[in-house]
Amino acid sequence: MQTRACTVAGMFYPGDPAHLEQFLGMVTPEPVTDMPDALGIVAPHAGYPYSGAVAARAYAAIPPSFDGTFIIIGPSHHGFTTSASAIPWETPLGIVDVDADLVQAIGVPIDDDAHATEHSIEVQVPFIKYHFPRARIAPIMMGDQSLRSAEKLAKAIVAAVRKTGRKVRIVASSDFSHYIPEDLAHHVDLQAIEALKTLDVPEFYRKIEYLDVSACGYGPIATMVLACKAFGATEGRLLTYTTSGEVTGDPLVVGYAAIAVV
Repeated sequence: MQTRACTVAGMFYPGDPAHLEQFLGMVTPEPVTDMPDALGIVAPHAGYPYSGAVAARAYAAIPPSFDGTFIIIGPSHHGFTTSASAIPWETPLGIVDVDADLVQAIGVPIDDDAHATEHSIEVQVPFIKYHFPRARIAPIMMGDQSLRSAEKLAKAIVAAVRKTGRKVRIVASSDFSHYIPEDLAHHVDLQAIEALKTLDVPEFYRKIEYLDVSACGYGPIATMVLACKAFGATEGRLLTYTTSGEVTGDPLVVGYAAIAVV
């Protein structure tokens, strides 16, 4: 059976199953109980020592009993066009199956080779395997991140979910500002995130451009928000925000946010 191998295990996250379970258990917070279940989340995709606790906070907004399909949308860091993966994904904790019927219904071209070295989706999969062992995934790597592309992809996702009747949650994999001073990262990132609180995607794009926010996955975030709005979401909630500087002490930082769309 062909599978998508772990390519950043041992670099972005522990490759040893026992060490990975230990880390995930250590950063797992109490489930979020003061809001409705999230239809979608924003979770970072940096190395776990830097952003793992933030990602864990995002996944805690989804009930651990969820056993449907996670549509994971991540940016392409290597210049590939938008594509989906249709083969099972390996993790150090075991295989995660792909919901091939949903992937086919979404209609994004399949290109498993393009996914082979992309980390933006891979780093999300161990969280899903650990917290939602019965869930499947629909991995989509996004090349063109324009507003028009986000609207098109969101519309395809909504149509496919309604056609298949799947229970889904949507994960937008993204870090925020990259390698800028800590104070500036907080300032621009939180302004861009403010637009997500009202699910105002055009305003989110305006702030990304105006403030020069170097978020790598703004397109996946927009796609997730648009799809969730179609499913009845009414607001986005910032669960936590931090930067790599909290760990490294470096003056130039990367911003990480956990956001729930409900």
